[in-house]
Amino acid sequence: MVRLSNSNPSNISEIPGELFVLPTKDYVIFPAMVLPIFFTREDAIEVVNKALLGDHMVVMVAQKEPSVETPSPDDLYMVGTATKIIQMVKLPEGGVKILVEGIARVKIVEYFREGTHLKAKVEEMREFYERTIIVDALVQSVIALFKVALAIGRPLPVDVLKLIDKIENPARLSDLIAAYLALKLEEQQEILETVDPLERIKKVFIFLSREVQMLQIRGKIQTDVAKEMGKSQKEYLLRQQMKAIQKELGEEDSHIAETNELREKIKAAGMLPNVEEIANKELSRLEKMNPASAEYTVSLTYLDYLITLPWTKKTEDNLDINRAEQILNEDHYDLEKVKDRILEYLAVRKIKEGVKGPILCFVGPPGVGKTSLGKSIARAMDRKFIRMSLGGMRDEAEIRGHRRTYVGALPGRIIQEIRRCGYNNPVFMLDEVDKIGMDFRGDPAAALLEVLDPEQNFSFRDHYLDVSFDLSKVMFITTANILDPVPPALKDRMEVIYLSGYTEEEKEKIAFQFLIPKQTEENGLKDKGVNFTEEAVRKIIREYTKEAGLRNLEREIASICRKIARNMAQGKGVCCDVTPEIVEEFLGPRKFFVEIAEETDTIGVATGLAWTEAGGDIIFVEATKMKGRRGLTLTGSLGEVMKESAQAAMSYMRTHAKEYEISEDFFNRFDIHIHVPAGAIPKDGPSAGVTMATAIASLLTGRPAKRDVAMTGEITLSGRVLPIGGVKEKVLAARRAGVKTVILPKRNEVNMEDVPDYVRKEMKFIFVKTIDEVIKLALK
Repeated sequence: MVRLSNSNPSNISEIPGELFVLPTKDYVIFPAMVLPIFFTREDAIEVVNKALLGDHMVVMVAQKEPSVETPSPDDLYMVGTATKIIQMVKLPEGGVKILVEGIARVKIVEYFREGTHLKAKVEEMREFYERTIIVDALVQSVIALFKVALAIGRPLPVDVLKLIDKIENPARLSDLIAAYLALKLEEQQEILETVDPLERIKKVFIFLSREVQMLQIRGKIQTDVAKEMGKSQKEYLLRQQMKAIQKELGEEDSHIAETNELREKIKAAGMLPNVEEIANKELSRLEKMNPASAEYTVSLTYLDYLITLPWTKKTEDNLDINRAEQILNEDHYDLEKVKDRILEYLAVRKIKEGVKGPILCFVGPPGVGKTSLGKSIARAMDRKFIRMSLGGMRDEAEIRGHRRTYVGALPGRIIQEIRRCGYNNPVFMLDEVDKIGMDFRGDPAAALLEVLDPEQNFSFRDHYLDVSFDLSKVMFITTANILDPVPPALKDRMEVIYLSGYTEEEKEKIAFQFLIPKQTEENGLKDKGVNFTEEAVRKIIREYTKEAGLRNLEREIASICRKIARNMAQGKGVCCDVTPEIVEEFLGPRKFFVEIAEETDTIGVATGLAWTEAGGDIIFVEATKMKGRRGLTLTGSLGEVMKESAQAAMSYMRTHAKEYEISEDFFNRFDIHIHVPAGAIPKDGPSAGVTMATAIASLLTGRPAKRDVAMTGEITLSGRVLPIGGVKEKVLAARRAGVKTVILPKRNEVNMEDVPDYVRKEMKFIFVKTIDEVIKLALK
């Protein structure tokens, strides 16, 4: 509490020339003021004790920066107040309380140290004034203005109110009012440094006028708010006061500015009328919320998603059919069916507007170009491309999003990717649709039923948005290695296009057109004169890769390029032509062999064809006999369907034992064991039925099976051979293995159109209806 001193500063004895310094942090002490001060710092307490041992006087100087704990002379002003310590009391919790009286303004001539304590050489700043009409008028004006401030709402102690009318000295009046005004530290110091009483009271008059204006405005604000709010809650009243203050100062509330900006964005977003109505309702809720509340952020994020979705923004399709065909041919070799389907879609779009985007499903082994084909389609149509992997996805919310009642809720990946893309008609590739899982969090495949249905996805409703969004303009493309794991309902919504593996000739052309230029550029060999010979590429394909696709071929080519780059970096010279010898030097010994070419015809061993996720492959079915009684043992990690095929083949041979001149008591004396090598690899499916029957027939009749004859087909108990799938993949696998003759079911003859002409001319294909035909052709 500040109070007036009863003594007159002019009567105080002369101030010493050197005084200890006590810094003050955020206030200034004026002459003739008496106030208590608390100190806890040990150095300050020591200064007080030293002063009490002497003349009880110190100089109190304000710090320029209150945050400095141990101020240096540079941190202190050069004008302070000579102060007398009237009383000191030690506090029980530590520190001291002193009562001080301001004596006079002093100018700091020099700061210096006495031990660890700061002292100053000081000179008293003497005040002189002449009483004139101007001075009297200013004094009366200041007193009147001060009383106005008191009337409006500036509280003061009673003793100050009694003394205020008796003070005629402008210097003392200025100091008194400056001590009670809510001034900044710099403004208080400015008044302290003003020696001329006339100038000082003028400055106080200006500061007091500003204070009165602020009090009047505050009173007006409170009156306006009270009329508007009545008896509302205290928190809301304070917020309205803040708004009114900002309005009076000409500063617009950031919350209001934000909501106004959102309102403009909603109008410009191009939403459907019902969606815009929902957005405006949410905005109305947002305006009434406290920006500091958690619900405010949730609502703001929801509105941001609604505004930034591309409701009407789309890219213009490039419907130049010839250009699209050229781009597709540049990026991919062969794949004629896929290219034709894309060009058909563009042709229809060119003739008729508003055609819904097709749902294509590319099915084929890894590495045949399913994903990269989606990028080429987007480039050909001048659309944005989005790729989303579905492999391992187990949560339905990944597709449909979370409801906003959950903490940290977000839209599904479909809406997120379209928002990130910025257009509502991209090419959207859903990769690995056959790898979707399901658990307690739902079935993502079921959530895709609406997304991938052109009759439904025009009003796709994400759980987070809870409004309809049109996905019919999106061109969805899915990819899969096999279709078996895909639910039937989802499969029915997609137009399936099969991409089979490549022949050696096709791989060779692709290597020269795409893979070698790509890898030489990526490894810095583009202009270094590195050339691959046809024999070298053929050697890589035959001896270092065994696949339907191209990934391993590209890896081996990349490995050779890296080794050439290393030799160049080490100064070992440049290999300009990559020959078969260079391939073997860089890649090491061959990794794969032609199985059939190095096998001999054996009793009880037949060659079959199988289809896998990685393309076609050949299998060997081995059968042997041992003493026993009608036992049948099946090994090789076989599935239930394959085991049933073996049972059917065995039953057929027992039924027709007499026709094949098999002893009637043979099955009573022997057990038969059927094994399919590569036992660590699971195998299943009915297409190995004819191969198992041929292996059993070879074992029982003692006639070797021709190893260069491969077969595939499902067998029935009556001996019929039923059609199978994956004809092209199986034929290509047989060709890679060196097989010259392939036996296929009669009803698969129509599938030979997918097999290249040069493969059909090179190999012999025999189509059969019964197992008897197979046995006659396969056994010597």
